[in-house]
Amino acid sequence: MREARRSWRIAAAAALVMGAWAQERRTVFRVEVSLVRLLVTVRTTAGELVGDLGKEDFEVFDNGIPQEIAVFERRTEQPLSVALLVDTSGSTAIKLNEEMASVLRFLRLFFQQANPRDAVTLYSFSHDVVLESSFTQRLARLERQLKELRGEAGTSLYDAIFFASRALEGREGRRVILVVTDGADTTSVKSFHQALEAAHLADATIYGVMIIPVKNDPGRNVGGENALISLSTGTGGRVISPTLGEGLNEAFETILRDLRTQYLIGYYPKNIPYSKDRFHRVRVTVKRPDLRVLTRSGYYREFGEASSSGAGPGGPHRHRQ
Repeated sequence: MREARRSWRIAAAAALVMGAWAQERRTVFRVEVSLVRLLVTVRTTAGELVGDLGKEDFEVFDNGIPQEIAVFERRTEQPLSVALLVDTSGSTAIKLNEEMASVLRFLRLFFQQANPRDAVTLYSFSHDVVLESSFTQRLARLERQLKELRGEAGTSLYDAIFFASRALEGREGRRVILVVTDGADTTSVKSFHQALEAAHLADATIYGVMIIPVKNDPGRNVGGENALISLSTGTGGRVISPTLGEGLNEAFETILRDLRTQYLIGYYPKNIPYSKDRFHRVRVTVKRPDLRVLTRSGYYREFGEASSSGAGPGGPHRHRQ
C-alpha cells in the first residue's frame, strides 16, 4: 500500500512537471500574427488595366517565403480614404488656378463614383503644412478651401506625406495619398525615409501628379522627381507627369481608374525566418508573363512600436490647422 502511494506521488509530480513544461512551450512559441493587406493593380505590358483575375492567378512572397492568400477581393469596394496634398509653393502661383480646376474636376468625378463611406482630407504645403479640411464627403467644403489657396515659398513635401500618413492611420478600408506638386522637397523637417516609413505604417498608397515646370533637363530637379517616384512605387502607387490643361485632367482620370480597379489581397505571415530587420519585403506575382503587378514593396512588422526613425506627434514640425 505504501509502495502504491509512493508511485502515485511520483506520477502526480511527473504530470505537474510535464504540464508546466508544456505550458512553457506553448508560451514561448505562441506568436501574434496580423493580417497583411495589399492593394494590387495589374496592367498589361501595353498599360491597360486588368480587373478580372482570380485568387488562383496570384502568388505572394514574404521575405521570399510563399504565403497563402486568406483574403481576396476583385475591384474591391472597401471604403476609400484619400489624403489630397496640394503644393502651394511659390513656383505654383502662376498656374495654381488651372491646377485647382483639374483637382476640383477630379473630386467631382470621385464623389460621383464614391462608396457612401469614401472621404477626402485636404492639405496644402509650402514652407508649412496646413490641414485645410479634415476627412469629409462634402464637395462644397473642399471646393471652398481649394479656391482660397495661395502660393508661398518653400516645398515641405516629406512633412506633408508624414502628417497625412498619421491622419490615415486607423481609417477603415483603403488609404491613399494623392500628391499634386511641381517640384522637389526643399524645406521639410522630416526626411525621405521618415515619410516613406510613415506611409508604410499607415498602409497608405502614394500617387503623384508631378507637373513639370521646366522641360529641359538643366532646369529640372530630376533628383526630386525621382524621390517622389520612389515614394510612390514603394507604396504601390505611381507618378504621372502631365502638362497643364487636358493632360492634367487625364492624369487624374487615370488615377481614379486605378483606384476603382484594385485588387485587395490579404495573408497571415507564416514560416518567416527571424530577422532583426523590421521591414518585411513583399513580392506579388501573377502566372501570366504578359502582365505587370504593382503593389507596395513591404511592411513593418511591429505596427504598434514607435518608429526609431521618426519623431512622434510631439516631435519637431511645422503643422498648423
